[in-house]
Amino acid sequence: MAVAEFHHDAPDRLRHACALVARLYAQGRQVWIHCDSDPLAARLDQMLWLFEPLAFIPHVREGHPLSAQTPVRIGRDPSAAPAEAVLLNLAGDVPVGFEQRGHIIEIVGRDPADRDAARARFVRYRQSGFDMQTFKAEADHT
Repeated sequence: MAVAEFHHDAPDRLRHACALVARLYAQGRQVWIHCDSDPLAARLDQMLWLFEPLAFIPHVREGHPLSAQTPVRIGRDPSAAPAEAVLLNLAGDVPVGFEQRGHIIEIVGRDPADRDAARARFVRYRQSGFDMQTFKAEADHT
């Protein structure tokens, strides 16, 4: 069964995303980080380089020549994501083709508008038959 994880109450969504990506990479998982804007993708790209000073999380932006060999990819087109990759959604809406994904992670901040949008995504995943899991972000990765 497909899984949708919601990490709620994150004080810093991008920092929490970096922590999750580091954990997934350490587990040998592939990750597609879905962004809905180039500035967001660029900011996350920079944060992954600086997140853990002594750690290396190999990642590239969508369209990079080494995309196929890199375990962590950042992009705007989820159809370019490998089928087995965990899809970390940082966009405001559900990703196109989400029904074909086996594992989606959502990070919900403390902003009321972010929470409202996340509730709508939660309902959409649940209606599509995903196994819903929730975690308090602060307890997991800060």
